Order: sequence, then structure tokens, then C-alpha cells
Amino acid sequence: MPDARLEVTDASGRRLVPVDQHPFTIGRRDGNALRLMGTEVSRDHAEIVAEAGRYVIRDRGSRYGTFVNDEAVTERALAHGDRIRLGRSGGADLVFMMAESAAVADRATTSAIGDLRQVAALLEGLRALGSGRVLDDVLALVLDAAIEVTNAERGFIMLGAPDGELEFKMGRGHGRATLPGGTFATSRKIPEQVYRTGEPKIVADLLDGDLANVHVGTVALGIRNVQCVPLRLVRYLDRGEVPGEEKRIGVLYLDSREKGTFLANSTRSALEALASEAAVAIENARLYKETLEKARLEQEMRIAAEIQKALLPDGSHTGGFYHAAAATIACRSIGGDFFDYLDLPDGHFGFALGDVAGKGPPAALLSAMMQGIFAAQATQSEGPAVSVRRVNLALFRRGIESRFVTLFYGMLTDDGRLTYCNGGHNPPMLVSRQGVRRLETGGPIVGLFEHAAFDEETLALEPGDCLVTFTDGVSEALSKDGEEFGDARILACLADHGGADPQTLLRHLFDCVQQFTAGAPQSDDVTALVVRYEGRKI
Repeated sequence: MPDARLEVTDASGRRLVPVDQHPFTIGRRDGNALRLMGTEVSRDHAEIVAEAGRYVIRDRGSRYGTFVNDEAVTERALAHGDRIRLGRSGGADLVFMMAESAAVADRATTSAIGDLRQVAALLEGLRALGSGRVLDDVLALVLDAAIEVTNAERGFIMLGAPDGELEFKMGRGHGRATLPGGTFATSRKIPEQVYRTGEPKIVADLLDGDLANVHVGTVALGIRNVQCVPLRLVRYLDRGEVPGEEKRIGVLYLDSREKGTFLANSTRSALEALASEAAVAIENARLYKETLEKARLEQEMRIAAEIQKALLPDGSHTGGFYHAAAATIACRSIGGDFFDYLDLPDGHFGFALGDVAGKGPPAALLSAMMQGIFAAQATQSEGPAVSVRRVNLALFRRGIESRFVTLFYGMLTDDGRLTYCNGGHNPPMLVSRQGVRRLETGGPIVGLFEHAAFDEETLALEPGDCLVTFTDGVSEALSKDGEEFGDARILACLADHGGADPQTLLRHLFDCVQQFTAGAPQSDDVTALVVRYEGRKI
């Protein structure tokens, strides 16, 4: 019979073992012709015997079985190139080879087959990563590929949180099974060290030396072999003289109960290649998730802006003795300024402009609430001061911390009487033939004090007199040099178009502000309301 050999690849490396004993026994017990260590290798696991001109492998009642070419066997004739596995996961790769020449000639080939198997698993993992979009899917693909490449029992991914700490994201085991978050009961010392230093860490046997004392929790689970590699994201720059930017985003942690599972150089190289591509895939999935979230928020903000616009009345409003126009431009998608018109039961015309403290969604919500409160409290012709006092009390009782409103409310009659109350708002400008007057009578900011007192003043308007009310987003608009638009420029805009209708005057005012602030980002909403008294119709 030709000589037979076993090519053995395990934690000790790759070696040829001649089948020179009959029977040739294999197992964990001392005295076996081939002693293999592994949690699923029985003390007396299998034997190879020569009979009738052939070699036969027999299982010796092992607990986890003997497999030839991935098929469970109790007895089977061996052919050149058959792969033998002891137990379900195996502690070593065994390849049966006939004859010295064949063994020598095929040794490199068989060695390459093992490496190619890892490369194939690696390529399959990388190809799958390219199709991943959802972060959880990408994490699962990375772990499954890593377990396949290294034959690890478990794999975990931990990603860096904003506070710099590692955060558990996902664990996987054999059979593509997702492990519960509490499964990562092992010591965090190795992952944290790898994340901090950026250097891979391989522990061949946690029972060696003092390691068992350092990693008590891990050893208690039966874990012997650990490999942890950093997930490094490298951004390459266009110019060669500028170094690429490297960022650690987390770690890939693998462990096994088998001693020395990850020692092969090919395993380490394959895992590091996978980790490099995995970092890119994970970061892309993160960015994709953030992009989706940003798109969703932008869509919600667009809807909110449309709702807010719908809550405001039409900008232009005309009655028998007046003409009014108003507009608002939010510095963000939605803003905290509002205006409203009221056609009161006795024929009077009421108008209001308010500015809620703050920006964005919180201010917009309070602005919408203020519109409702104002409409409910100002429907009677009891005078602006009474209405503003009621609005103040209603807002104060809601107890919204650090939220208040400046509010101007005016009421105009057909005989030209303008009664107004200014609740902490920018004093509007009344432009008449006698000049410009600021309307300041009223009280403090609305919603700040429960028992705040508010006064009102009544003025007599003549036909053609124009009242311009605006928020501080107009007067405090900034140029690119940091200069404020100011009241003087507002007056200049009004003087340029003193006889124009309110809509034209409003448009000109906004054009002046826009030209002044060209190229400068704004931090406040811009709102203005113009009312012109046309006189009583005869």
C-alpha cells in the first residue's frame, strides 16, 4: 500500500503527519498517534486503519461526530484529498493524502486551498458590503464575513459614541444568528485598548501567564482565543504631499473557545482587509442613515412651513376705509413672527404683529398658539389694552419657561381714530404730513408677568397717513460687515415711496433690507405690516 499522510492545520501551524501506526488514533488523550486539542474533540475520537489495500477512518464513539468532506461518518474509506473534521466546528483542518510524491506536490496546493477559502469568504463579504445600505444590515454582513473568514465562534462590533466611549452595536454567532446585547459579558479591556491605540490585539490563550486574572469574566465563559482589530476609516486627499486623514470609528471583536484559532497569518491578513473595508461600509451606512433622517426632517419642515403659511391671513387686506399689507420671511424654514387681521363686529379694523422669542420649531409652535389666543381674546371691541392684557394672562398661565412675545395691536375706525397697545414691541412708525411718530404706549413683553399693566393711546389719522409696524428682524438685519439696518434706513425707504400703496411700500422695504444684507446670513425673522388710512367713504 502507498504511504499515507495527514496535512494538519491547527493552532500550531501547518504540518505533515505520516500515518505510520496501525491503527492510527486521533483524539485529545495523551498516547494518541495524533493528539488534537479542541472542545469538540473527544479523548478517543477516531482512528485510521489499513485494510484490504485501502485506508479507512472510523469514528470511536465521539460525542460530536466525525466528518469527511462535511458528511458525518462512522466508517468510510479515504481517498486522496479528503478533508476530515472532528466535531461540528473542528479544532483543526485534516487533509488525507496518499504517497510521498503526492503529499509533497500537493502540500502547497492544499495550503493554497485553505488560503483561497479564506479569500473567497473575504471577497463574498466585501461584495455583500457593497450592497448594504441600512446600518444594521451592514453590521450583520461584516460580522458574518469575519466569522466565516476566521472560523470564530462569536463576533461583536462596538462603535465609538460621541462621548468617546465604545458602544455595543451588534453580536453574531455561527449560523448568522444575532446575539442579544447582554451576550457581550466579556472583559471590555481588549476592545477599549484596541480602540484607544489603533493596534490589533490577538490573544492565543487567555489561560497563559497572568491574562486569566485580568480577563476573569471572559475566561469564565470558556473563551480562550481573542482577536480584536480597529475599524479605521481612511480618507485620501487629492494632493500627495498632504497625508490622508485616519479616524477610528470602532472595533471588530472575535473570540473562540479553541486555543490559537486566529494565529495563522492568512487569517490575520484577511481579517484586517475586511476590517478596512468594513469601516468604509459602516461609515457609508451611517451617512446614508443620516441623509435619510435629514431628508425626512426637511420634508417635515416643508410641511410645517406650509401649515404655518396657511395659518397666516393673506398678506393684502382691504376694507372700506383702509388698505393693509403684510409679509414675513423666516430666517429658517419656519419662524416665530406672525401677523393677523380682524374685521370686528362694529365695523372697526383690528390688526396685530407679534414676535415670539426664539427661532425654529419651538418659536413656530408658540407663534401658532399665539395666533389662536389672540383671535379668541380680541374679537370684541373692548380696546387693545384689554385684549393684550387677556393675551398676557392666557400665555402666562400656560407656564412656558423662557418663552414670551412682543405684541403690537391696533384698532382703526372709519373716522380715522387709531387706538393701539404696544406690548414690548419695536415702536411702529406713523408717517403723516406732520412727520414721523413712534408709537410706544402699552406695557411690558407679553407673557412675562401675570399682573402686568397695559395702557392704550388713541390718535386721529388723516387720509393718507401710513402706519409701518415691523419686528426687530428688520431694524437689526445685519450687513456682511456686521452693521445693522437701523431705523434711519427704514425711514429713508418710507420717504422714497411715501405716497405708494401699502403693498408697494412693503415690497420696497423688503428690497432695501435684502440689498443691505446681501451675502450675510441672518439670525432673525423679517416681518412687517403696513396700514394706510384711506378716509371715510361718502
